[in-house]
Amino acid sequence: MSTGGQGESTAALRTQVGNQVIELDVQGMTCASCAARIEKKLNKLDGVQASVNYATEKAHVVVPAQLDADDLILTVQAAGYDAALPTPEAPPRDRAAEIKRRLLVSAVLAIPVIAMAMVPPLQFPGWQWVSLLLATPVVTWAAWPFHRSALVNLRHGASTMDTLISLGTSAAYLWSVIALVFGSAGEIGMTHQWSFSLERDHHLSAIYFEAAVGIITFILLGRYIEARSRQDASSALRALAEVGAKSVTMLRDGVEVRVPIDKLAVGDEFVVRPGEKVATDGEVVSGDSAVDNSVITGEALPVEVRAGSTVVGASVNTTGRLVVRATAVGADTQLAQIARLVELAQTGKSRSQALADKISGVFVPTVITIALVTGIGWLLAGQGATFAVTAAVSVLIISCPCALGLATPTALLAGSLRGSQLGILIRGPEALEEAHRIDTIAMDKTGTITAGQMSLDSVVPTKGGDEAELLAVAATLESASEHPIARAVVAAHNGPLGELTGFANVPGRGVRALVDRRPAAAGNAALMADLGLAVPGELIAAADEAARRGASVLLVALDDRIVGLLTVADRIAPNAGAAVTRLRELGLRTVMVTGDNQAAAEYVAAQVGIDEVRAEVLPSDKFAVVTQLQADGAHHVAMIGDGVNDAAALSQADLGIAMGSGTDAAIAASDLTLMRHDLMLAADAVQLSRRTLNTIRGNLFWAFIYNVAAIPIAASGYLNPMFAGAAMAFSSVFVVTNSLRLRGFRPTSSVNEVASS
Repeated sequence: MSTGGQGESTAALRTQVGNQVIELDVQGMTCASCAARIEKKLNKLDGVQASVNYATEKAHVVVPAQLDADDLILTVQAAGYDAALPTPEAPPRDRAAEIKRRLLVSAVLAIPVIAMAMVPPLQFPGWQWVSLLLATPVVTWAAWPFHRSALVNLRHGASTMDTLISLGTSAAYLWSVIALVFGSAGEIGMTHQWSFSLERDHHLSAIYFEAAVGIITFILLGRYIEARSRQDASSALRALAEVGAKSVTMLRDGVEVRVPIDKLAVGDEFVVRPGEKVATDGEVVSGDSAVDNSVITGEALPVEVRAGSTVVGASVNTTGRLVVRATAVGADTQLAQIARLVELAQTGKSRSQALADKISGVFVPTVITIALVTGIGWLLAGQGATFAVTAAVSVLIISCPCALGLATPTALLAGSLRGSQLGILIRGPEALEEAHRIDTIAMDKTGTITAGQMSLDSVVPTKGGDEAELLAVAATLESASEHPIARAVVAAHNGPLGELTGFANVPGRGVRALVDRRPAAAGNAALMADLGLAVPGELIAAADEAARRGASVLLVALDDRIVGLLTVADRIAPNAGAAVTRLRELGLRTVMVTGDNQAAAEYVAAQVGIDEVRAEVLPSDKFAVVTQLQADGAHHVAMIGDGVNDAAALSQADLGIAMGSGTDAAIAASDLTLMRHDLMLAADAVQLSRRTLNTIRGNLFWAFIYNVAAIPIAASGYLNPMFAGAAMAFSSVFVVTNSLRLRGFRPTSSVNEVASS
């Protein structure tokens, strides 16, 4: 399990309890079984503990001191793959772009080949030779990743979907070439007749270029989707790197100097102006301000800081100028620790192998055996060599997994399209597979269950006071402040503001001024005590109730007496309660995981119907909470969040769901993204994911049944090209049609709304 992060320049080589930890970039993996194979080879070395992550294409290896990176690289190469020490500054390899180039070339060349084969009017004299010309680059260059993977698997006595693709397409292509050169298929004027009768063909008259190029194109489409998904998975670390400050204003002998962030060392003092990010973790030396920690903690309420207070890197200074002494830099900051947890989650996250690979592991050797038995059997039965070989090759051709190749990408595309229409972005098939198993859903509070921004909660005047006047005075006072609470108060006031003069900010306490030439103040109890004003008893109870709900209290004084209070809070998001109810109806246990205090968390949980509350959780501990939930009764856990503090938990969860209004780091670490701040979409996403996965499984089942039913026909010699083409086309059309049914998916909420209208 990885404990390192990309923020370290020496991340490739570190020490761990007397051993060294080596991280390698691994190239050439095409499926989860490749990662497992490399991991097995590395773990055979004495004293080596290796973990290979197919998603991030990295190997994390703990080795004894006598071994070095070269030994590991040679072991990986001996397994048939490439490896190298990572280059810290090198951009990530864009595998999706590489596959896209092969996909585009394959599609452009395959379309006319398929059209000519399936539409007789398009079969002009010599069309079959043009098909050969167009098909050759597809079967060789575009399909090379499948052939390479098949060769690697062959070396290890294994078979996957790649083996089946390589074997089937190569058999179809080579037999077609033989039929063109040595048989009647190459005669000018030859056409594929529309005959669907089962007839024995003793001549080399059939070509199957369309089958070869079609399956390659469809599988490349699926691989492109998968590569994009894997690329997004590793982008979480890059997004976290973008959160922090890139430069810092250091104090050198009292002079401010702007330098890159990597020049900052522990003990250095730096300046943070209003609106700037705190460069790194540190202690405030001088200044008073309110610091927005939401990017790290997820909590919307800013924290008042002064000399002696601690601040966290990447948080935002909102009001006053601060001088901070760095206490941690680089890999030791809280942000870097979150990045390491994200990497740890991605490395240790078990990604199940594709169902098609599992089928192929049994199907490929079975098909090869049947083909050999077919050829030998017909020879022993006295049939000619041409007939025997034709029947044997026909078995390989009819086994070419067109429908198997379409099963996953078509369903994924249809499900993803429907999801985007609903406001849900589905990353990849792993998300769909995990969504089917989810039984527990954990969720952040701020920005997920709540709106994620401060707003006016209540206005409580003293006896005989007027709410409108109280709000007007408070809004006038706060109109000159940049504090988030002040902005919430001003936003709630719709009328004209009074005349404001003599404004003064009292750091850590509030503001004072003259409102319409009358002395006024707004702030906390400490400010009122400084002014010698006692809080009326009728307001104490309201303040205590607000604190229980997690709301902030703003006391307002006018003419040297307290005239009321305002409460500001992060309100519960619309549909949050209904969404939680739907999630529970889907059989999911709901858990709130928040850094807020216990009382405030329980209040919000009671409002929306959450089953369980985990409060006062530090950002790094959310990862541990998800891990604990997973270990508790072997639960499959989904996590919903929106902030950097949620990124590690989102990666660790079996299914990560990010609010689209959240940070890039959270979105990058997730499997599903909700494009609207509507928790109801989480329930829709679970339903859609389950439906899509069921469609994929149904597609794979019927595609497999098609192959099983067609093989005996091919083995008996009753296979003609049009019948084979028609059968393949039917199976593919069936799979596509079944996938397109997802376009009609309607979430339970929509059904209920229609029923109630």
